[in-house]
Amino acid sequence: MAGPDVPPVFTLAYVPGVTPGKWTRAWEERTPESPITLLQVPAADAADLIRDHRADAALLRLPIDRAGLHAIPLYTETTVVVAPKDHLITAADEVSTTDFADSVVLHPLDDTLDWEQLPGKPAVERPATTGDAIELVAAGVGLLVVPQSLARLHHRRDLTFRPVVDAPESRVALSWLEDETTEAVERFIGIVRGRTENSTRGRPPTPPKPAAERKTPTKTASRPKPTQTAKRGKPRRRS
Repeated sequence: MAGPDVPPVFTLAYVPGVTPGKWTRAWEERTPESPITLLQVPAADAADLIRDHRADAALLRLPIDRAGLHAIPLYTETTVVVAPKDHLITAADEVSTTDFADSVVLHPLDDTLDWEQLPGKPAVERPATTGDAIELVAAGVGLLVVPQSLARLHHRRDLTFRPVVDAPESRVALSWLEDETTEAVERFIGIVRGRTENSTRGRPPTPPKPAAERKTPTKTASRPKPTQTAKRGKPRRRS
């Protein structure tokens, strides 16, 4: 059974492109009494899922509305431009936004990149999702700039991608309610931060042994030092 501070089920939400597998496996090994449930949610809904207590924590992309939430940045993703394999920009290993300034660049409604100014030319309509935008790229309508994990998630044989050196980057973070840093959340924080199972942070200290069980070290009696005898010299020969 789960302990008093660990829920019967730990619910973790995550946004598309994020792969929580290694962390959930570690949770299952360390906390078998509290199974983990995964919920994949649209990026725009992840923070509200925590606020509504439908998830204990979430792996999401920054920036978000941080009101009432903690967020620990975990890693930063490379930003890439997705294009048909025969597009001119695929000739380079990496590109800048000026390289496709004259191209139509799709901006889906679920975009999580924090643009100061959108690159390229706007499309007639904004696609509803990144998946819809990928289909339009394949149809030759325009290009798409996304975190690399989303480009891989929506991989197609007729499309490829290149890193964009001057685009905003996507940071993936672990988030939970500010006033509810529970024992379960502490355990998961320890896992994503790479702490070992024997780490004491977030776990109750080991109680001291009762006085009766403590062993008093026995003093060893000192042995007297052996008496040193004077060295006898060699007998002299009589002349």
